[in-house]
Amino acid sequence: MGNSNITKHQEERLDFIEAHLAGTLKPVAPRQDFVQHLRGRIHLPQREEITSRLHDWRTLVLVFSGVFSGALVILTVARAFYHLFGRRNMG
Repeated sequence: MGNSNITKHQEERLDFIEAHLAGTLKPVAPRQDFVQHLRGRIHLPQREEITSRLHDWRTLVLVFSGVFSGALVILTVARAFYHLFGRRNMG
């Protein structure tokens, strides 16, 4: 019962803060040159470019095998640390 009072009080406080900020802060429109700069930096490739990259299966296999090998190395190192240091602290 005590937790519900604390939670209710916290929610009321957050509602008060949100209402205060909503009245204080005003929306700001970004400068047009900033928007144009971001549009220039964000590049979405054409559909044909995406499909050609997926058809390059050798690169795809290389990437997947690299990620899998990295995960195995991390797992092996974690297990080694557990066996070296974790067992000493157990009863």
